[in-house]
Amino acid sequence: MSNYYSHHPKFYISVDCIIFGFSKGELNLLLLKRNFEPAMGEWSLMGGFVQENESIDSAAKRVLHQLTGLENVYMEQVGAFGEVERDPGERVISVAYYALINVNEYDRELVQKHNAYWANINQLPSLFFDHPKMVEQARERMKYQAGNEPIGFNLLPNLFTLTQLQALYEAIYGETLDKRNFRKRVAEMDFIEKTDKIDKSGSRRGAFLYKFNGKAYRKDPKFKL
Repeated sequence: MSNYYSHHPKFYISVDCIIFGFSKGELNLLLLKRNFEPAMGEWSLMGGFVQENESIDSAAKRVLHQLTGLENVYMEQVGAFGEVERDPGERVISVAYYALINVNEYDRELVQKHNAYWANINQLPSLFFDHPKMVEQARERMKYQAGNEPIGFNLLPNLFTLTQLQALYEAIYGETLDKRNFRKRVAEMDFIEKTDKIDKSGSRRGAFLYKFNGKAYRKDPKFKL
C-alpha cells in the first residue's frame, strides 16, 4: 500500500482565514501587514500550514485563535485554491475559511503582535497571493448565507438597536434597504426580541435594544432578511 502513495507528488496544505468584523456601520476585514517572508511588507490574510494529526477545520480554528484569541467563532469553508503558481515558494494548496467576530471581544494585544489591522471592505489595499479572489468568494457566500440564516448576529453585540441591525445588513449586501420593509420583516421574527433597555448614545430619546434568541430560532428556524 505504501508504494502506491510514494509514486505520487506531495504538496503543502495551508488554511487562510478571512475574518470579518462590523464597526460604526462598516464591514471590515482583518489583514496582516506581513513582517515575515515571503512577501514581507505586503498585505495578506492570516494563514498557516495544516499540521500532522490535525484536520483542516482544526487548523483553521487554530490559526484564528492564534490571531484573535477567540474560540467557538462562526466559521465557514469558502473553498480550495490550488493554482500551481499561487505561492512563490512551494506548491501550496490552501483551503479558505471566513469567520465572523464581534469586534469588542478579540484580543487586541495578539492582533498587534501579528501586525494586523482592520480595513474597510470597500477600501482594501492590494493583497498578495490569490487572497483577493478568496475575499471576493467569501463575501459572496456570506451575502447568500446572511439572507437565509441568522449568521449576521455574530458580528453584533448581544444587545443592538434596529438601526444597527439594518446598517449591518446594508454593509453585508452593499446596498441601502427600505427601513419600513426591513422593520416589518424583523417584526415577523419572534427570535429577534425587544428588551426593556434603551440606548441613548444616538439621541436624547434613545432607541430600544433588541437581542437574538437562539433557542427560539431553533424551535422555528425560518429566516429571511
